[in-house]
Amino acid sequence: MKRLLIALKYTAYLILGFVALLLIYIFCEFLLSRSTVNEIPSAEEKTITMYLQSNGVHTDLVFPVHHPQINWSTVFSYENTVGKQTDFRYVGIGWGDKGFYLNTPEWADLTISTALVAATGMGETALHVTYQKNIHEDELTKKVLITETQYKKMIEFIMSSIDMDASGQPIYIKTDAQYGKNDAFYEAKGSYSIFYTCNTWTNKAMKIGGLKSSRWVAFDKGILYQHHESIKK
Repeated sequence: MKRLLIALKYTAYLILGFVALLLIYIFCEFLLSRSTVNEIPSAEEKTITMYLQSNGVHTDLVFPVHHPQINWSTVFSYENTVGKQTDFRYVGIGWGDKGFYLNTPEWADLTISTALVAATGMGETALHVTYQKNIHEDELTKKVLITETQYKKMIEFIMSSIDMDASGQPIYIKTDAQYGKNDAFYEAKGSYSIFYTCNTWTNKAMKIGGLKSSRWVAFDKGILYQHHESIKK
């Protein structure tokens, strides 16, 4: 009986310790994600329209498919989508845990095993690429105007995140877990964890581009918060 009470006591300590760490994590994430890293001033004209877009879990950077700096369809082939259509105006690019992406399109699909692998950084990572014909601003889609230089920096960051094959091409992931007819997954570099999530990657791209961003963010709400005023413009 005494051993059982001791065991229950330490189990309670472990549970309370876990809950305390979780609350600290959430509290710190909220504070830091609402703390702003201001855009680096530039005299260059903002001629490019991009978007920050969330599906409620993952955030994407959305750019014009065709631009003098890059044609994204030559990087991520239309042929790798189910629909294989080619008349798209925009492309959304996001980074994250491969298992999380393929198995958790929505929070309701999350399993304990997927969460543990993602949280500990033990899994592989992937890029999720989605082609779109039109974009409509709403609470999960924010318009951001950027300069040519800012775009160039973000392009370089995205390209550095792609895991290429021997011929220098992105490695397409063959899967039935594609979210629709116009998206595809590719192998990526980097390690996902609770401290570096898909939304951290999006935020880092914004920082590298010299754009308004969060000091640190783990969830989509923080990075969207930094551009909440854009929907009113």
